[in-house]
Amino acid sequence: MKLIGLTGGIGMGKSTSGRLLSERNIPVVDTDITARQLVEPGQPALAEIRDAFGVDIIDARGELRRDELAGKVFSDRAALATLEKILHPRIRKLWQTEVATWRERGQKSGVITIPLLFETGAAPEFDAIICVACSAETQSRRLRERGWSLEQIEQRLASQWPVEKKIAQSDFVVWTDTTLDVHAAQLDRIIAAAT
Repeated sequence: MKLIGLTGGIGMGKSTSGRLLSERNIPVVDTDITARQLVEPGQPALAEIRDAFGVDIIDARGELRRDELAGKVFSDRAALATLEKILHPRIRKLWQTEVATWRERGQKSGVITIPLLFETGAAPEFDAIICVACSAETQSRRLRERGWSLEQIEQRLASQWPVEKKIAQSDFVVWTDTTLDVHAAQLDRIIAAAT
């Protein structure tokens, strides 16, 4: 089985790429979704986050106050490292378990979407790595459309490698400053070459 890593900067099109690949019957794990599942009420990771960051990080329904947590961790590298220590090993274990299931089923290929693929040292696990990228202007516009302030955008970008560094270490690049059809055609060519 060919295992493909998918990464890129925030707001550059990873989720769209994952959806397009899923539509082509390629199994995809999006670790952003995995991370959200790990912090649902009752999950051990949520309890660890509460212990590390205080009870005010949890709302009256027992759910994580994501904006509050983001405010704490993206302005403090030590706090971010604490959060990553809680979440990253759990995320990796879950996607590795899914990959084992794909292998047992005889799946031809599979994709794991990891925003911090290089930063977390996961690159050696993959047969090929795709980086999705777009211009800084498009990235900024997309993130502002999500309602993020300039400060929030700058903090998120500072917590990740520059996209140029990710591109340099990837096997393939998908440029997402284009139409959805062209985006999909790039993925189709890459998957054909990589699998």
